[in-house]
Amino acid sequence: MDLNKQTRTTPSRRDLLRGTVVACCALALSTTGVMAASAATPAARTVDHVALGDSYASGPGIPTQVDAACARSGRNYPSLLAAATRRRLTDVSCAGATAAALAGPQGSQQPQLDALGAGMDVVTLTIGGNDIGFSGDLATCAGLMAEDLAGNPCQTFFTSDGTDRLAQRVDDTAPRVAAALDAVRQRAPRAEVVVVGCPDLFPDDGVGCTGSVVPLAAGDFACLRDTEKKLNAMLARQAAAHGARYADTYTPTVGHDMCRPAGERWIEPLAATAPAAPAHPDAEGEQAMAVAVEHVLRCGAHRR
Repeated sequence: MDLNKQTRTTPSRRDLLRGTVVACCALALSTTGVMAASAATPAARTVDHVALGDSYASGPGIPTQVDAACARSGRNYPSLLAAATRRRLTDVSCAGATAAALAGPQGSQQPQLDALGAGMDVVTLTIGGNDIGFSGDLATCAGLMAEDLAGNPCQTFFTSDGTDRLAQRVDDTAPRVAAALDAVRQRAPRAEVVVVGCPDLFPDDGVGCTGSVVPLAAGDFACLRDTEKKLNAMLARQAAAHGARYADTYTPTVGHDMCRPAGERWIEPLAATAPAAPAHPDAEGEQAMAVAVEHVLRCGAHRR
């Protein structure tokens, strides 16, 4: 399977491929196909990939679901990436996971970090959204919409005490992400660790779309967009500080946010119409995330 060839089926996917090209990969991306795993590692050696994280990695609602307890899809980005690069995947991503849940049990699930070992080659980590309570915040914002349809009642609510409580939650989550990365490194000391950011959920220009599909006040889209960008910036900083790499899934998904019409959006709105969870990547979104992560991993292989 060739992730790049998959992305050439429509103009929007070509935009995705161009958007995820980074400077360090310029030479590698001059070819037409994805660099096979064998180009960076001996052909006889299996590359082990462990996927850790929350629902943005597990892919709730996307056919076919292979683990009901964790709402995990067999077509989530770790699975697509593993199939394209012939890596051996251990996927323990689970909907609802927080940074703390990586080291401790999550319901009946064993700690995700238990899947790691000294022989691991690649670890992807998708975490942070549940730590800042983003799903609950969206529900709060939807409930406040009627107070001021054209204004920003949600932003007013979260700054009513003079502080930006959404930004504060991002800051408070940073040490948890740092601790998670340290724990990953301790258990998988030679692995290439990639922290995977959040794709573009809201219009990047901050201009809202209102209605039953995305029930948010027009002025609150910019606030929520900025909170997501702050989360991604924090994740990128923590990755750099702890010897990991960061996969930007936001930039290549700009223009495919939940406000776009069906067929153009890769993030489902609060009233999902495609088989995916509300405010989560759909099948196209998971594909976009797979391409972004593959480029980061290919950059590392090219440098080595």
